[in-house]
Amino acid sequence: MEHDSTLYVGLDVHKDSITVAYALGAGEVELLGRIGTSKADIDRLCKRLQSKARRIRIVYEAGPCGYGLYRQLEEKGFECMVCAPSLIPKKPGERVKTDRRDAVKLVRSLRAGDLSAVYVPSVEDEAFRDLSRAWGNAKDDLKRARQRLRAFLLLHGVRYSGRADWGPAHRRWISAFAFDTMWQQLAFDEYRRAIEDRLAQCSRLEAALREAVVNWRLYPAVLGLQAMRGVQ
Repeated sequence: MEHDSTLYVGLDVHKDSITVAYALGAGEVELLGRIGTSKADIDRLCKRLQSKARRIRIVYEAGPCGYGLYRQLEEKGFECMVCAPSLIPKKPGERVKTDRRDAVKLVRSLRAGDLSAVYVPSVEDEAFRDLSRAWGNAKDDLKRARQRLRAFLLLHGVRYSGRADWGPAHRRWISAFAFDTMWQQLAFDEYRRAIEDRLAQCSRLEAALREAVVNWRLYPAVLGLQAMRGVQ
């Protein structure tokens, strides 16, 4: 470590700002300050870091800001790690967190080799995951829309005599039912319209997902999973 000329950099990343700390080899950890998150801000940071050392290792925590920063830094030729927040070593009684402390801690942990990297997906894999999540969210929204309509009907003592499984018969009954008062009917129509909108959204996303998965690099693995008993 005495002759280590590597520049270790810790980034505490937020939506609108990044706090930067660094250490050259075994030297003291210093704060570089806070920067913005635009491409121009990152480019300026890269130039400042490159002026300090030839080998640069950078780390930041996985979080809601995703992997765009990782890809920018990798394109610049830096060694970048996205670490798992839950696996960062913590000292007993360490509770106070600030952006500066977190950036400094990342530098020290990176230098000591105490961090665990998370898997960074390719752009294609992440795009497929985004589409899959959108479909899952649409299904969740459909479920909530149906729950709201069910609660509305229960509130007014309206019950379906058959099996309320949202099958064809159940949906026909819902589409044919009418309230006596205009305002309740307006509310009922909005609940029904919300369900139909979510159904259409689920159908669109499912169709897009089926088309996309055929061209995905992991499609053979998907086929393998589908071939297993009990997996649809």
